[in-house]
Amino acid sequence: MLLAIKIEQEALENACKEIIESILICLPNAFKGTVYRVGILPEMVTTRVASGIIDENRREISWGLPEVSDYNPPGKPWNEYRDEPGRPLEAMAWCVERQSSWTAEDPRNDARSVRLQVEGIWKDFHHMEPVLIRKKDLYLGEMRPMVYPKNHAGETIWENSDYVVAAVIKIHFQPYSIRIGGHETKVIKRLSRALGTELLSYQLREQSLEAARALADDRLHSCNVLADSLRNVITKSGLIFSLIKLEMGFLRDQWESTLLEGTKEASLRQKAISGLDELLDKLEHVSGSDMVSDLKQIQNRFLTLHPSPEQGRSWVKMKIEDQWRALINERKVDEKDAKMVMRHIEDLYRSLYLGENQELLAGYKQIPESLISEWGGSSL
Repeated sequence: MLLAIKIEQEALENACKEIIESILICLPNAFKGTVYRVGILPEMVTTRVASGIIDENRREISWGLPEVSDYNPPGKPWNEYRDEPGRPLEAMAWCVERQSSWTAEDPRNDARSVRLQVEGIWKDFHHMEPVLIRKKDLYLGEMRPMVYPKNHAGETIWENSDYVVAAVIKIHFQPYSIRIGGHETKVIKRLSRALGTELLSYQLREQSLEAARALADDRLHSCNVLADSLRNVITKSGLIFSLIKLEMGFLRDQWESTLLEGTKEASLRQKAISGLDELLDKLEHVSGSDMVSDLKQIQNRFLTLHPSPEQGRSWVKMKIEDQWRALINERKVDEKDAKMVMRHIEDLYRSLYLGENQELLAGYKQIPESLISEWGGSSL
């Protein structure tokens, strides 16, 4: 099968401009953004789609591709920017091959700055984030063996990954205002997922249009109108809900991290999960490695979630507590360990309410008490 993304150029440019604008508005230390499209396998021609610079007053963004770049249309194929001996290393190659981000927090020591390697001149502070899309969600064209790209050593990339890189976002920052793993990188990563969702929505639109063209002319118009209406409503509402959910979880995480910093409760959730993992290790010979591995994955996934207390209680009960109770009822866990299990699970429940813990709130003096009372009394 040939993995491909079919999106009209105008729609693609609009989606890229929207994501650049969102990032530049959200991050006051960012001043320029560019989105590169990664073409179909295996050539993977990477092309600059949109680039924008926000003015000093942060009110207007100037669009265009004024700079000379190897990635300006018609673009640069994979075999010209991948890592090879005797050629400068590129951050683009890192993002595409490893499906991982690259942050130039110190351009003077940026191992993947082409200008630094060639001219000895350091250039700018930036962060690059790949936009990942699941393979199974992509448009599937005519049936044929899937051909993946290879690195210089002849090793196939992406074959064992669930994702492909559809695009790469590059954001430039004011000097010394960006760091690896910093707040800005987390915002960009979250918004890269939004761009991936939007690209998929356009992809679904193209699929629907292709199917509609095969219908008789007398049915084409009515089918398109109905499909477009439903698709627009579902896509927009789903995307908006996803973005709101992501942002609420992010804000909840930031609030709890700030409130719990330096307290013993800061590691409550992590210690509870670690304790459950240790108890699972003792059960591997009894219940099988697959069961242990699956439950461990579920437990550790909880560390990446930041749900509201009500949603969190439901999640912990269905995903973690119910499975442990089943093991206890099957007498695969002795009485002593069973008590420890329930103690750890109770700590997980307790960790969900730390953001509104009155004792912790009373000791936090960085914001007015009126706001603490208002925020602490409401569940995000």
